Amino acid sequence: MNDEQEILQFTAEAAGERLDSFLAERAGGLTRSFIQNLIKQGCAEIDGKTAKANARLKPGSTVTLALPPVEAVDLKPQPIPLDIVYQDADIIVVNKARGMVVHPAAGNPDGTLVNALLYWVEDLAGVGGELRPGIVHRIDKDTTGLLVVAKNDAALHSLAEQIKQKTARRTYLAILDGTPKEPCGRVCAPIGRHPRDRKKMAVTPSGREAATNYRVLERYPGHSLVECTLETGRTHQIRVHMAYIGHPVAGDPLYGRQKNDLGLPAQALHAYKLELTHPTSGERMTFCAPPPADFLRALQKLSGGSLPEFLQPGAMGKGET
Repeated sequence: MNDEQEILQFTAEAAGERLDSFLAERAGGLTRSFIQNLIKQGCAEIDGKTAKANARLKPGSTVTLALPPVEAVDLKPQPIPLDIVYQDADIIVVNKARGMVVHPAAGNPDGTLVNALLYWVEDLAGVGGELRPGIVHRIDKDTTGLLVVAKNDAALHSLAEQIKQKTARRTYLAILDGTPKEPCGRVCAPIGRHPRDRKKMAVTPSGREAATNYRVLERYPGHSLVECTLETGRTHQIRVHMAYIGHPVAGDPLYGRQKNDLGLPAQALHAYKLELTHPTSGERMTFCAPPPADFLRALQKLSGGSLPEFLQPGAMGKGET
């Protein structure tokens, strides 16, 4: 490993997990095959010693992965349409469209939210690192909704700390298959890489702590509309937890039911509310954005044409409240 490489470092929490699967779960945005290639090149170490992909971890082991030098990444601004909800000198809040990856990674070198931000936002390059400038948190490719991006390092550090301390709140709407028995609840179950399907996550004893709160807003025949809030930020967390309690997100190609009777192109999951404290002014801010058209059409189909009052045209609006 050399000084020009970005070094990721993690601590193993459970015994017996393979090195490549451990890194694939924690090194967000990197595929397992890409990680395996890095391991073959001697870029991964366990407790300071170069290790193979099938090496088994021990609790408390320090795992490091050296990524390719930043200079090797050609991150280009691209004029991709972007739904900007709010912007000032410190932050920008975006309503991410379905199908958009947040930042470049193996398999998605461009066409991402970061490529769009570099085109539309001045002086963003280099904030928090060249690979993921300004990115504080992520949303799955086919999940829609709000996320905040930092426009300078001070804002980045402030927002990252708010997420760590859980003072920045992210609230999602989801259409579920079926209806949870209880009107509200908390799912606390560890999430890790699926033992057989490497594209999926799963509730597993060796996974990382994860907690999701939910509240049923509307009940429909065969489906429900729920609100979910995150206590942690694991990969696919809401999707995995809802499937775990027997009510997967409708339209979810990975964790949902094969029958998609609502005409959804992907999971009906939308980050509709974002609450944070402004990094400079200290003002508490709340942003809202209504779900996309396909999500609303599915609700109208379920209800016979109407929408919940808070989703009526103009009721939620878009932007700061």
